[in-house]
Amino acid sequence: MAGFIQKGAKNILQKNPHDVVFLTAVRTPVTKAKKGGLRDAYDHEILSFALKAILDRNPNLDPALIQDVQIGTVLSELGGSKAGRMASLHVGYSPLSAFATVNRACSSGLAAITAVAQSIAVGAIDVGVGGGMESMTRNYGSRAIPTQLWDRLRDSVVKDARDCIMSMGLTAENVAERYGVGRREQDVFAAGSHQKAWRAQEEGWFDEELVPVTTRWRPDPEKMPEKEEEVTVTKDDGIRAGSTAEKLAGMKPAFKEGGSATAGNSSQVSDGAAAALMMRRSTATELGLNDSIIGKWAGTQVVGTLPDEMGVGPAIAIPKLLDYTGISKDEVGIWEINEAFASQALYCIRKLGIDETKVNPKGGAIALGHPLGATGGRQLATLLPELKRQGQELGVVSMCIGTGMGMASLIVRE
Repeated sequence: MAGFIQKGAKNILQKNPHDVVFLTAVRTPVTKAKKGGLRDAYDHEILSFALKAILDRNPNLDPALIQDVQIGTVLSELGGSKAGRMASLHVGYSPLSAFATVNRACSSGLAAITAVAQSIAVGAIDVGVGGGMESMTRNYGSRAIPTQLWDRLRDSVVKDARDCIMSMGLTAENVAERYGVGRREQDVFAAGSHQKAWRAQEEGWFDEELVPVTTRWRPDPEKMPEKEEEVTVTKDDGIRAGSTAEKLAGMKPAFKEGGSATAGNSSQVSDGAAAALMMRRSTATELGLNDSIIGKWAGTQVVGTLPDEMGVGPAIAIPKLLDYTGISKDEVGIWEINEAFASQALYCIRKLGIDETKVNPKGGAIALGHPLGATGGRQLATLLPELKRQGQELGVVSMCIGTGMGMASLIVRE
C-alpha cells in the first residue's frame, strides 16, 4: 500500500485521480444501552437508516455502482452478515453489491472503512460503503467474553494469551497504575467530554452527521411488554449537561476495589450505526460527483500491544501512522481518539504530546457512547464536519482495541 500514499502533508493535500475519497459520512444517534431511544431496535435495523441515508444523500448515484459494503460489528448473531445483507437490500442496495461484516473489536468500523478504501486503492473496486453497527442492548453480556473456550487457552502458561479475556475495566486500571493517571484527572477529563458534547449538541454541530431513526419503543417492557409506541430518535441521549468532576468523584470504582475507573469516567455501553460512501476520485469525476467530495482517506496503520494494557493502543498506532504518511503531529488539526476509558485516553494524549484542546472537540465516547462496531464510523462522521467547521485540513481517527491492539487513520478534508 505504500505506493498509494503520497507521503508528507504537502503531497497528501494534493488531489490525484487515484485518491480514495469520501462523498458522505453519516451516523445515527448513539443512545444508552438498555435505557436509551434505540434499546428496542435491532442492530441491523439501526444500520438500515445509515445505509439508506447514503442513497438519499446521493440521488444521482446508481446503487448498482456500489460494488462492496463492509460493516464493522462485534456482538451480532452470526457475525451480523445475514441480517446486515438483508438490511442493505431492504433499503435499496443492489443484489449485485457484495456485503461483508468485519470484527476487529473496538476498531471494527474503522477496519471496515479501511478495507473498502484499500480495495479502491488497489483497483479491486471503484465504489464502496464502509461503516459499523452495534446493539449492545441486545447482544452485550455473555457474547462479550467467550464462554466456550479451549481449556488450554483459559489456563495457558502464556500470560498474554490469558489476558485476552481480561475485563477491559481491569486493563484501564492497569494503565492508570502503571503510567500514573490519577482518579481526579480522569474525572476532570470525563466531565470535559460531557461538557464539550453538550455544547456541540446545543450549537447544532452534530446536525450534519446525524440521521434520525424511527423505531419501536416499549415504555414498560417488564409490566407491559406488548405495548409499543413509534418514536423517532434524533439525538445522542448519553450526554449529561451538568457533569462535573466533583459529581463524578462520588462514583464508586466499577472494576476493582480501590480502583479509579468508574462508570462515570469510562465509555458508555451504547447502540448505534454509521456508514460512509467512498470511491476513487477518477470515478467521482466520471460520474460528475466531484463537487460532492468531502474528504479523502490517506492511510491506516494497526498495531499490537500487551493485552493487559490494551488502552495504550493509540499511543503506538499513531506514531506508526505519522511515520507511514510522513505527517508530523503538529500538522494534525483534530484528533478523534476513542475514549474507552479516561485513564487510557489521557495516557495516550500525554505520551504523544498532543494538545488536548485538539482532541475530541465535540466530546468522545465517555459522553457519546461506544457502540463497539460502529464507533470508528461514528468518529469519521463526527470528524469530517468538524474539520470543515474549524477550517482544518488533517484529522486522525484512532482507538484502542480489545485483546491488545491500536488502530489509526489519517483523514483529509476537502
